[in-house]
Amino acid sequence: MNLLALPAFADNYLWMLHDGHRAIVVDPGQAAPVADALRRLGLQLQAILVTHHHADHVGGVDALRNATGASVHGPARESVPEPLVRLAQGDTVDVLGLRFEVIDVPGHTAGHIAYYCPQMDGAPLLFCGDTLFSGGCGLFEGTPAQMLASLDRLAALPGNTLVCCAHEYTLSNLKFATAVEPDNAALRDYSRHCAALRAQNRPTLPSRMELEREINPFLRVRQAAVIHAAQGHDAQVQADDAVTVLAALRQWKNGFR
Repeated sequence: MNLLALPAFADNYLWMLHDGHRAIVVDPGQAAPVADALRRLGLQLQAILVTHHHADHVGGVDALRNATGASVHGPARESVPEPLVRLAQGDTVDVLGLRFEVIDVPGHTAGHIAYYCPQMDGAPLLFCGDTLFSGGCGLFEGTPAQMLASLDRLAALPGNTLVCCAHEYTLSNLKFATAVEPDNAALRDYSRHCAALRAQNRPTLPSRMELEREINPFLRVRQAAVIHAAQGHDAQVQADDAVTVLAALRQWKNGFR
């Protein structure tokens, strides 16, 4: 299998997975980058996987479906261009000889889902949309409690899971993460690595779940250093309540420059 991050808009990645003949694409907010890749590589688009309803994730769905006949799969409780197969926690999608498990991950949107393949060429694979970013998270429409539950669900996946986030937000996220945990050696090393990649105009993604558990403050809300930093920003944070830690971190991040 070949995994490609197709750039779109200012900082989106449209993830494409193909076997040299057939392809799937995740969250095609624009049709043109996908159509160009299909043409260049001689691929037939078999399926479109959608994680949530935002326009930068669904804007190209109709054009691609009409041009290729690809099936569309998306969240059961969100407005996504019809027709599509609606999915929720516990459902599966079989495509390209792979089985993707659907995980409910509300927080960025109310009905956001993720797609997890336990085995793709020797490693698990996760398409997480805008729920989890490398070094950050995408809390938007939902509550901190919803986001914490969703992030806990994803963080429990195997450490070698490839994490395919939908935006190149890594450097700005790591700048904030360093403010939260300035003494985190793994974070310092990863920040240098990602800065070198971006200097070469290369994606920082996919990440790995074991790495995110070491460097992402929103996955580390039960760590003493992260709790202490959150309390320094918001005196209402309770050390034994991870929801208050996450909420304080997100409020801090929203105003961080």
